[in-house]
Amino acid sequence: MYSGTRFIHKLTALALLLPVASLTTLSSYAADKVMNLGWATPLESDNGVIAEKFKELVELYSEGSIEVKLRCCAQISTEDDAFKAMQLGTVDAYLISQNNISPHWPLMDVFVLPYIFQNEDHLVAIATGEVGEQVRVRMLEDTGVNLLTFGGPSYRDFFNSKRPVETMADMDGLKVRVPKNEVMLQTFEAFGAEPVPLAWSETPTALQTGTIDGGDNGTNVIQEMKFYEFAPYLTILDHFAGFSPLLASGRFMDGLDDSQRDAVSRAAQEAGQYHSDYTRAKIETIRDWLVAEGGMKVTRPDTTPFIEAATRVQESFAAERGDDFGNLVKSVRAVAQ
Repeated sequence: MYSGTRFIHKLTALALLLPVASLTTLSSYAADKVMNLGWATPLESDNGVIAEKFKELVELYSEGSIEVKLRCCAQISTEDDAFKAMQLGTVDAYLISQNNISPHWPLMDVFVLPYIFQNEDHLVAIATGEVGEQVRVRMLEDTGVNLLTFGGPSYRDFFNSKRPVETMADMDGLKVRVPKNEVMLQTFEAFGAEPVPLAWSETPTALQTGTIDGGDNGTNVIQEMKFYEFAPYLTILDHFAGFSPLLASGRFMDGLDDSQRDAVSRAAQEAGQYHSDYTRAKIETIRDWLVAEGGMKVTRPDTTPFIEAATRVQESFAAERGDDFGNLVKSVRAVAQ
């Protein structure tokens, strides 16, 4: 039996050992892999919604062996540079608009073509069907980047600081920011505007200083970035419909075991469906908010002349870009029939 003094000394010695023992125990429960997932918009944005759901599901389905760290606001890369960084393996995962994928993988421009999607149902059918699967396989083969999910549908709404757009003639002379994407540039030229290619990081300042008159972004982004404070005219054209593609580097995915890859794939599929339901329910709500709370004046022009101009853009690119591009355009159109 220990005396009181000897017992206290024994407890003290044990206490000194506890931190080491605790660290050893905790390390056995630490995640095997860490995925840093980035995007360019705020944490509370629509990209943040799919990122949060993806994180929750990956960590659940991998039983904690993968930790997903969320890196909003271009912390780990700009959207313009993220695809190349994933090819190099310096970025694990990123949410990139399809127009910022196509400079690195031109076939993605099929999904950027104006009015290529008839409506949200058409877009979702592409993302979740055979065409979407073909695109995922081809992108991985060509670039080494994994398209984990297309995410939810959205529209790019037009905004400007000069005047309401009632007809296509009202686009004449407007300096419109476009991403550095040839399809989008030619589309706004066809609409009669003066497109100004700018990186996303330069856009808010250019709008505030009047370097540009306006631009188009996802409806939610206009709200999240408070563009309504500088450009009070909102125009609903539904000219560009798109996704929120979640991509991962080959280096990261190749470092997972089979069960972890299955967990990531399952999580991405379910997060994509969750995000699709979320965004489809929200588009008109945000448009209403931009008018009621953001003070924007909204117009909904007759889109017939815009569609006619867009069809010429579609045909031009289908003819110029080769068989793979033209065949993918046909496949997208066929799903709508």
